[in-house]
Amino acid sequence: MQLRYNFRLYPTPGQRQALAKAFGCARTVFNDGLRTRQEARAQGLPYISDGELSKRVITEAKKTPQRSWLGEVSAVILQQALADLNQAYRNFFSSATGKRKGPQVAPPRYRSKRDNRQAIRFTRNARFQVTAGGKLRLPKIGDIPVRWSRDLPSAPSSVTVIKDAAGRYFASFVVEVGDEPLPQTASEVGIDLGLTHFAVLSDGRKIDNPRFLRRAERRLKKAQQALSRKEKGSNNRKKAVVQVARAHARVADARRDFAHQLSTRIIGENQAVVVEDLSVKGLARTKLAKSVHDAGWAQFTAMLAYKAARHGRTLTRIDRWFPSSKLCSTCGTLAESMPLNVRSWTCPCGAVHDRDVNAATNILAAGRAERLNACGGTVRPAA
Repeated sequence: MQLRYNFRLYPTPGQRQALAKAFGCARTVFNDGLRTRQEARAQGLPYISDGELSKRVITEAKKTPQRSWLGEVSAVILQQALADLNQAYRNFFSSATGKRKGPQVAPPRYRSKRDNRQAIRFTRNARFQVTAGGKLRLPKIGDIPVRWSRDLPSAPSSVTVIKDAAGRYFASFVVEVGDEPLPQTASEVGIDLGLTHFAVLSDGRKIDNPRFLRRAERRLKKAQQALSRKEKGSNNRKKAVVQVARAHARVADARRDFAHQLSTRIIGENQAVVVEDLSVKGLARTKLAKSVHDAGWAQFTAMLAYKAARHGRTLTRIDRWFPSSKLCSTCGTLAESMPLNVRSWTCPCGAVHDRDVNAATNILAAGRAERLNACGGTVRPAA
């Protein structure tokens, strides 16, 4: 399994200038390649192959006065920028022909120097390395200090240097990690994700919703108001933009850390985990969009998936249309309707249910049925 290990970088002023030049060169090659293919299509010419495109926008372009400065950076990052363009075209063609599942993929677009995120990628061909002193050595950039929060499990196959909107630099290493099976346990859990509580477990536990964005709204509002008062194009406005970005970065970091800790604990305690296959994109179109995005359900379930695969656990996703809230977990009676303001209800059989705990219990039961069917069990019980 391949995972990414991210670490904070602290480049010197000279290294920041070299990184800015590398970001600009990679962006230029990407845009030149995209423009070349668009012009060829407008003229009715055949699709330009990857090798021919590399020859035009990199090899031949370096010999011209307009693009001679491309030779001042590592050639690997230029090739990787072009590889990103080629992959974007392949994804677009696969989506247009129906070979790629999921939402429709748009054609590649031009990259702007005003994008909040800038990145370049070095592969092993670039001969990057971690020095004996713990610094990251990059070609034509130098040795950049790194804050190592943990050790790399293996030699990285590539490293991506990222500059985010808050002006922070990160190194994202792609490493190969082996499976680390955890001791077997008989515990299984169903998870009902919500907004009142972030998660309600089938064993009755309720995890409060941190609401990181809601808690930071006052600080974000002040930073945004300070930005609105600055004159456009001024240096003070640029500083205010960074302050707003840093406030949002703190919220995103806190949300990611919460999801990591909770997903690790759940995977460590349970042999099987069952969740609903929620349509986050659809819920984000409702009036609850802000709260849905603040919860970060998709990020949390993605962490559950890869951690379960690595540690020998089972993650099951059940249909989002499964009536988990309206179904009595005791007798199986299905209620006709249940508005969202109903948080507890009594079944005709006499069972009193907490809406969320009952939903989590039903989710766990549905996940067990899915696993039984996959192993050759009966689809429905005999009469």
